Amino acid sequence: MSKDEAPRMHTAEHVLNGVMVARYGCGRCFSAHINPKKSKCDYNFDRPFDDADARAVEAEVNRVLSGNLPVTAVDMDRAEAAGSFDLGRLPDDAGDTLRIVRVGEFDACPCSGAHVDNTSEVGSFRIISHDVENGVLRVRFKLDAPAA
Repeated sequence: MSKDEAPRMHTAEHVLNGVMVARYGCGRCFSAHINPKKSKCDYNFDRPFDDADARAVEAEVNRVLSGNLPVTAVDMDRAEAAGSFDLGRLPDDAGDTLRIVRVGEFDACPCSGAHVDNTSEVGSFRIISHDVENGVLRVRFKLDAPAA
């Protein structure tokens, strides 16, 4: 399923990545499968990750989401973007102009997926499972519906 079919989940992935980078310095996920019902992100991770870690990450993601942050996109020249962002996951044919998605002042990265307009539209983030194997942390998550 395309990222474009899950804007709430895709926006949550941006916030999860921001939390993981800030909390553990592990870098953004190197692999993600984003689906409307449940998603997963894989991180290079060189330490244990237990239930207490999962609850702390979950709480921080939900704190950011509850901040009603605007989600915006701007175009940026590839050369300029290379000075601020890791472009390693972009396909070779991404072009010379990249779309940079910002979640308030919390997170920014090149992205072609669909997103909500505000984090208040995402809903509550829940980590449903996690495991570390061979230096890879896999985090699986779901979203509850946003408050009416």
